[in-house]
Parts: sequence; structure tokens; C-alpha cells
Amino acid sequence: MPSIEHAHKDQMLMKQRRILTTFAIGLCAAALPHVSTAQAVDDWRLTAIIYGYLPDIGGSTSFPERAGGGSINVDASKIIDNLKFTFMGTFEAQKGRYGFFTDLLYLDVGGSKSNTRDASVGGRALPVGVTSNLDLDLKATVWTLAGSYRAVADPATTVDVLAGARLLDVKETLSYQFSADVGPIVGPGRSGNSDVNASYWDGVIGAKGRFAFGANREWFVPWYADVGTGQSDLTWQVFGGIGYSFSWGSLLAGWRYLDYKFKSDSPVQDLTLNGPMFGVAFQW
Repeated sequence: MPSIEHAHKDQMLMKQRRILTTFAIGLCAAALPHVSTAQAVDDWRLTAIIYGYLPDIGGSTSFPERAGGGSINVDASKIIDNLKFTFMGTFEAQKGRYGFFTDLLYLDVGGSKSNTRDASVGGRALPVGVTSNLDLDLKATVWTLAGSYRAVADPATTVDVLAGARLLDVKETLSYQFSADVGPIVGPGRSGNSDVNASYWDGVIGAKGRFAFGANREWFVPWYADVGTGQSDLTWQVFGGIGYSFSWGSLLAGWRYLDYKFKSDSPVQDLTLNGPMFGVAFQW
């Protein structure tokens, strides 16, 4: 029988899902009445963007402890302090009012802590006087693919409504050593390794666009928002920034926040990426 705490958590997740879904649908609906009557462009317009992304990583994971059949729970934000490698790129194609885009993000991060109590075993905090040495490595790929319709196509403003899917593929590896016996983790070494591999597909809906300003509309504000669900319980992300256009493309900087909430039986319980990004866009 679910606990009161789990029931409350499920109610909160359902409430968040309703709010974010309503927001996304409302944003799309609000854009549709303002469709411009400007002549659609028949030629394909292509854009490729390469970003540097420096996010803070948050989220908790339950690692199976194979020897004793229990689990070790850790919070990534309390351990990870090293960004080993990151890549982020976007490709967009637009013809008239219709288009598609794909966005790929790859992260390799890790960190370690010594003599820490930032872990729990079997859902319970470490006993008084017990500490742990933890080493956590996280590799994640986030791939979004969507089709879009240009609801607003004015010279200074564009708004695209979109629908598609997002994949999260994550691998986490934990090395641990405890200073004393904890639950099922017993023995002289009280140490081991555990890993979690998981993939999640979700459907997403949302909107993206840009607002240009300046004497020649060389400055612009890009933005993006989506929300979805599927194999995860809820996923959503937002992005906003500032950019400057050249004849060959543009430079831009902004902030991206990506959030995942997972079902109660998932080993990865939640995951967040939150930080600044800097990019260069090429257009042809």
C-alpha cells in the first residue's frame, strides 16, 4: 500500500504536469490567432548551432547493492563537481511555415567525496558516526526531435508551435566505501561498485521563437519552452537568451533549464540540468 508521503508526491507531480501542460497548450493556442499574412518563403532555410553548455547537475538515483539486495541513494548535486566533457548542437530546417529541428546534448560529468554522510541505504540516512567515500560518474544523452509550424512570421517576430519526442539515455556508475556496516552492506571492506543504465522516451509539445530589435533588427531574443510525458512521469525545459546577427549567422548566449521527474519504480528518481550556454549559429 503506498505511503502517505508517496501519495503526496504523486499528487504534486500530477499537479505540476497539469500546470505545465496547460501552459504549453495555452502558449500554442495564443500564438495561432496572430498568424501573419506575409508571403511564405518557398526555399529551404537551414540553421546549424553549436553550443557550449555549463550546467549544474541535480537529481537522485537509487543504486542496487547487489551483495545484500538493498539500495544506495545519492544526490548528484552533492557529489558531482567536475564537467569532463559536454557537447550540444541544434539543426533546424524551415520551408514556408513548416519545419523540423533536432537538438542533441551529451554530458559526461563526475565527482567524489570523502568522509561524507551524503548518502542513504535502503531509504534511510546513515547511522550516527558512519561516513562514506563516494565516487559518481554520470553520462547522459538528451535528444529532441520535432516538427514545427510557424504561427507568427512577421519580420521582427517568429513563433513556432511544435510537437515531437525526446530521448534521455543515462548511465550512472557509483563506487562506494562505508566506514562501518550499514544495513545489507557488511564485511571488512564495506565497499563495492554499482551502476544504473536507463533510457526514456517522451512525447513533447511546446513553442519556440525569436524577437528581433535594433536599427536593422540585428539584435534578437531567442526563446524555447516544451513539456512532455511518456516513459518518464514529467519532463519540461525552458531556454531564453540574447543574440546578435551577422550576414553568415549569429552569436548567442542564454540560460537552459531541463527537468525530469520519473515514475516511482525508476532507479533514476529525478534529474535537472541548469546553467548558461553560449553558441554560434550558421545559416544558409
